[in-house]
Amino acid sequence: MNDLARVLGLDSNRLYLGNPLSDWVYALGLGVVTFLALLFVYRQLRGRARRFAGRELPQGFRLLLTLLGRTRRFPLLAVSLLVGSKYLDLGARAERLTTGVIVVLVVLQLGIWASATVRFYLEEQASAARHPKSQTMVTIVQFVANLAIWSLVLLLALDNLGFQVKALLTGLGIGGIAVALAVQSVLGDLFASVSIALDKPFEIGDALTLDSGYSGTVEAIGIKSTRLRSVTGEQIVVSNAELVKARIRNYGRLNERRSVFRIVIALGTSAADLASVTEVIASAIASQREARFERAHYVAVVPRGHEYEAAFVVTSADYTLYLNVQQAVNLAIAAALEQRGIRLAPPA
Repeated sequence: MNDLARVLGLDSNRLYLGNPLSDWVYALGLGVVTFLALLFVYRQLRGRARRFAGRELPQGFRLLLTLLGRTRRFPLLAVSLLVGSKYLDLGARAERLTTGVIVVLVVLQLGIWASATVRFYLEEQASAARHPKSQTMVTIVQFVANLAIWSLVLLLALDNLGFQVKALLTGLGIGGIAVALAVQSVLGDLFASVSIALDKPFEIGDALTLDSGYSGTVEAIGIKSTRLRSVTGEQIVVSNAELVKARIRNYGRLNERRSVFRIVIALGTSAADLASVTEVIASAIASQREARFERAHYVAVVPRGHEYEAAFVVTSADYTLYLNVQQAVNLAIAAALEQRGIRLAPPA
């Protein structure tokens, strides 16, 4: 040791930061050995974890593998610094700085693990829902969770590095009120996006009609706004806060479509022919495979003639099919009435 110190031009008996050179060398060696040992164990675990890729595993085990994959090397360095520093007699100030650096490195890793855990459970729920559009929820909730996690990590890091976090929080609280008032619409849209992601009143691909009169198909759900593509081709951008307050008709979740219509038979039609009209309507609806007959009734005598009301259900949400069935029913009714010699009332 003395020969090595002479070669390097150092005095082995001189104290450096309160510790002889030999203690520094031993501490460095201990830290390096600790780091290499931890790195070896880390690589072994990573190698073994890759063997389980693609297998069906319990959720807890999958989470452990995910956290292992998100583990960085700086926590290993933090543990090595901690082990090496225990061999040295550092002053109070140097020890506080060393401890602060170690804690910051550990807190950073904890932040990465917390973020990975939130994303893991969000993706598990999205996968269980078996809906590809659930990725929107994952993105929005992950953004808010990361904002909270890394804000906490930053505060803990500053606190351990000796900054007066309480005074900082007080200042930020006063300034934060002013900022919140200035960007309250942005914050309202942000929290509204979280509400949409969790409650899921609509998803990408759903056809919506708002009480404001806007209608279109959902193209994207963002942090601040939702974009609709109207039937005429233009894109409609609506703030999330407005959507949360609006009354929404979601046609994307239709299972069936119901049709109610009325026809008027001309005055002077015989009672026997009037009695047969309900049968004509029922037969016309029943002839369509995708339609389910509900009712047909002679409901009123109006100035134009005898009014009938009928209802049927198309057993599909497809709008084009609904129009095709409705058209076929109308044509079948017109043909049957014509064949029986029953006339429709002229327009008013």
